[in-house]
Parts: sequence; structure tokens; C-alpha cells
Amino acid sequence: MSLLSRPRLPRRTSVILTALVGLAGCGQQASPIASGQPLQEPPRSRIALLLPLSGPQAPLGTAMEQAAELALFERGNRNVDFLPMDTGGTTSGAAEAARRAASAGARVIVGPLTAAETSAASSPARAARIPIIAFTNDSAQAGPGVWTLGVTPAQQVRRVMGAAQSGGARRFGLVAPDDAFGRALAAAMRTEASTWSLTDPVIVLHAARASAGSVAQDLASRSQGGLDAVMIGSSGAAARAIAAALGPAGLTEPAPRILGHALWAQDSGMGQEVALQGALFAAPDPRSRARFDARYEGAFGERPPRLAGVAYDAAGVAARVVLTPRGQTGPSTGEVFDGVDGPIRLQPDGVVQRGLALFAVEAMGEPRMMEPAPQPGGAGS
Repeated sequence: MSLLSRPRLPRRTSVILTALVGLAGCGQQASPIASGQPLQEPPRSRIALLLPLSGPQAPLGTAMEQAAELALFERGNRNVDFLPMDTGGTTSGAAEAARRAASAGARVIVGPLTAAETSAASSPARAARIPIIAFTNDSAQAGPGVWTLGVTPAQQVRRVMGAAQSGGARRFGLVAPDDAFGRALAAAMRTEASTWSLTDPVIVLHAARASAGSVAQDLASRSQGGLDAVMIGSSGAAARAIAAALGPAGLTEPAPRILGHALWAQDSGMGQEVALQGALFAAPDPRSRARFDARYEGAFGERPPRLAGVAYDAAGVAARVVLTPRGQTGPSTGEVFDGVDGPIRLQPDGVVQRGLALFAVEAMGEPRMMEPAPQPGGAGS
């Protein structure tokens, strides 16, 4: 789908929203004409959108641009201009797009898509003192002036380990594939255990094709004295097989509480394995996502891809940032933003605090929400 032919907000919706924005700007203000002052248009702020608008990821880039436009319409900020800039889905394209954003006078950069692109765009953006609100969930890219808005492994681990601790868990273990996601889970579990003065967690990172029995046996052999809770970093059939193998490997009396991650929310078959029934995991509240999906489909006539929600949140945060004085180079870090994937708060060091809901795997059907998403930074987040 080309940029010229992509769906836009229906004309009637645009007219109504524009009228409402105009009315909101008129409330309790003296007329410049009546007061003898010259009629002046308020200064406009520019937000650069770094997106893959060409190449294999172009359809996703277009959908994310539309989500950003929807955020601007719904927030009614008529003094903001979006500057879509094509990264081509490459690191060199992202770096060049960041330089063009600086030349164009952008106050904030929204995007780019991946961790590698974010790393490439960060240097020219920091040189120009332009904050970046990126879409990646790789928290290693975060730092002063750069925020990563994807749901991170660390956010999920913090939430579900906190819930397990509330139930009495003190000794934690992790079995996960030895890949980027598994290593991120392991780093997050070690950090949380240290923060809470717990014993070092038992970490088993395994090859992708390792048998469930050997993985479970490896964990059990390293866990003298047993474990209170075990996080499984796999999904689908692999996670079910590992959960079933924990008991025969010797992790019993009592059996450890099984913990999971947000990808389990997309698999209604997890409860087919008895050992996983009642397992806990943290994920965004699907009700907020469903409301966004409905609004997006009503505006553009198509269902949004999942990453469109991250673009909507990033654009909404950026639109608030440009309302701050120019001396402030980032979001108001005390403010909680209601996002598609839950409430978020951005910290000065680039850390994004996120409220995630807590779910339990059910024997049949969808997982059951045990606790709604708390406010970021509060108890349970």
C-alpha cells in the first residue's frame, strides 16, 4: 500500500475533531481582534516520526504512522506537526533520518523501530539535544534522552516476581532459550533478586533444541534445597513440555510456582498442560488494547498490527513533551501516561516504568486476570 493511497481518518471525523480542537482553544480567552492585538498563529512544534516507509517493513511503518496520527487527533493538539521520515528499516537510514529531523527543527523523535536502528539514531539525536521515544523493547538502548516504549522483559519479570514474593516465594529459578530474550530475562531476574536481597536465582539457558527432560534435570541438579518459583522463558509446546518435566526431574514437595511471560497471553492452549494450570505471568490489559483496536479500525477501516499501539503511545507522549518549555529535553517524569499497553511513567535516566496486569493460566480457554495493572512506581508494578 503506498503512502498516497493509505486510509485516512474519515472526513466527517476529521471535521468534528478539528472543530472540537478549535473550540477548546477558544475557551476563556480574550479575542485578539477585540483587544486590538494583531491576529497571530501560535508557534507550531515538530515531531519527527522515524519509520520504515519503504522496504519490507513499509506496511508496518504505514500502520504505525496512522496510529500516530490517531493519537494526535484524539489529543487535540493543533500546534503540532508530524514529520514522517523514512528509515528504510536500516541502521544507516535511521541515523540519516535523525540528522534530517535535527535539521528540520524537530523537538522530539518518535521511533525508530528496532534496537539497532535506535542505537544508530541516538548519537545524532543526542548531539542535537533531541529526545527519542523509540519503539523497541530492548532496554539496553535506553539512557538519558532515549526511552524505549516496548514492553520489556525486565518489566514482566519485576511484576511476576513481585507477585510470587507476595505469595511467599524467596528462591527463584529460570529456564529459557539461550537467545536475546532469554538472556534479558536472566539479567532482569538477577537484578530483581539483588534488589530484594534474595539468594541468587538458578539460571539455566539452554540450546533451542534441547530436550525438556534434560533442561528440567539441569535445573533440578543446580537447585539443592528446591525452588519456590520457576520462570519458563519458552512459549507454546516447548513451555508445556518443560513444565511437565519439572516434577519428574525432582522439583517437588512442594512443587515450585510456575511463572511465565507476556507471550503466553496469545496462546489459549497453555492450560492444556496440567502443570501450567495456575501459572502466573504479567502482560498488558487486553481491554485497553481492544478499545484502541476498535478506534483504529473505525478510523482506517482495518485492524492494526500490534506495534501500532506502541506508535500511538509514543506519539501521545511526544505531543505532551512539545508542550513543555524548550529548556526541558524530555517528558515530565512525574506524569503517568495511559497507554494502549497500560500506564507508563518515563524516568530521567531513560527507564520506563510500566503497569502490567497479572494473569493466571486457566485449564481451558483464555487466561484469567488476577490483578489489574497498577500505577507505575507503586506497589506491584
